[in-house]
Amino acid sequence: MVCLRSVNMFCPFCGNNLEQVTRFCLSCGGSLECLKDTGQTEGPDILHHCVQYFNEGHSYAVIVDILSTFHGVKISLRTLKSKLNQAGFYRRKGYSSQIAVINAIRLELRGPGQLFGYRTMWQALKQKYSLRVKRDDVMNLLRELNPRGCERRSRRRFIRRTYHSMGPNYMWHADGYDKLKPFGVALSGCIDGFSRKVLWLECGPTNNNPRVIAQYFLKCVRTLGVIPMRLRTDCGTENGIMAAIQCTLRHHHHDYYSGASSHMYGTSMTNQRIESWWSILRKGRSQFWMELFADLRDAGYFNGSHEHQCLLRFCFVDVIQKDLDECVRLWNSHRIRPSRTASCPGGVPNELYYLPHRFGSRDCGFEIEQAELDAVPETSLSIAPCGDQNMQEYLDFAMEHNDLQKPENWETASELYMKLKEYAQL
Repeated sequence: MVCLRSVNMFCPFCGNNLEQVTRFCLSCGGSLECLKDTGQTEGPDILHHCVQYFNEGHSYAVIVDILSTFHGVKISLRTLKSKLNQAGFYRRKGYSSQIAVINAIRLELRGPGQLFGYRTMWQALKQKYSLRVKRDDVMNLLRELNPRGCERRSRRRFIRRTYHSMGPNYMWHADGYDKLKPFGVALSGCIDGFSRKVLWLECGPTNNNPRVIAQYFLKCVRTLGVIPMRLRTDCGTENGIMAAIQCTLRHHHHDYYSGASSHMYGTSMTNQRIESWWSILRKGRSQFWMELFADLRDAGYFNGSHEHQCLLRFCFVDVIQKDLDECVRLWNSHRIRPSRTASCPGGVPNELYYLPHRFGSRDCGFEIEQAELDAVPETSLSIAPCGDQNMQEYLDFAMEHNDLQKPENWETASELYMKLKEYAQL
């Protein structure tokens, strides 16, 4: 075996420090014939960089440019090809064995690599495993080793998560709706995960006050006479009292989700039932109000100030609440088509909620006694409909003094808004 003495030489394949340069690396077995003529002028890492950029898939011209720009080494295209060929690196020959490629692909398919297409897998084989393989061969091997993944990718469809629920009152999803907040109107709602029945949908001056949200929750619990097995909210401070009440009313139960486990915090994006329903509300209801109030703003009759927001709430809140109540009635009595992406059955929300046995399920809620609700500390909070007690008294006086009537629809509410705005000189 021919030995060439060298100082601070490194294997371009594994980086092993070479005390002497032989034909093959004693660590990885790579050919070292290419190091015979390198000397010390170009540095020990130049060939290592050439191999690295070659494995990353750069063209020869790009590798020459990178070496010149970032490493200060100027070599010709012919020299680069010669060095890579001496090291055993070729574009169209010297491919790795099929067994090594298959083993690497199977290793990737055990983890996140099962989501890779053949192009990404081909790149991973080159860079991560230093394997040389044709891209078409990787495509054919993936079809054999991961047929389900190939079929799923070929459909080019978004993979949705499957929603699971054991029955009505298993999970309540509560959240606030802020699309009307620029105009001073805040909405709060809650929906049952199994039946998709809207349990409450309230309109008011705020949905950030925890006492207000707790009041909505207790009102719903009193009306239905049950407490849910679990309650799902986002991490906002407005949900703190409601979460505490839920955990308190469930502390004496003995199921898996009793006590503190009966409430679940999470991000708004993952609170999918109520977030999905908000998009339905916007398409069917709230878009109308957003455009109506935007027209008032664009015409110069609304500037977003506290006084204008109070006046708008005073005139429109009752009308909006009436519209929301109608929306809830229609939604809870309409038929939902079955979905392949959900384990919950299709049907009418009211039927799903009150007659779960017809759909092979059961009521997961816990009956609540009035005495238990009376033991909860008082959380009711009296807030003026317009959000400001002084403004409320002034506007009530203006209504009575000018013999004005409460609005019945959006048209009369708009007329009342313009009249009171003129009287108040806003």
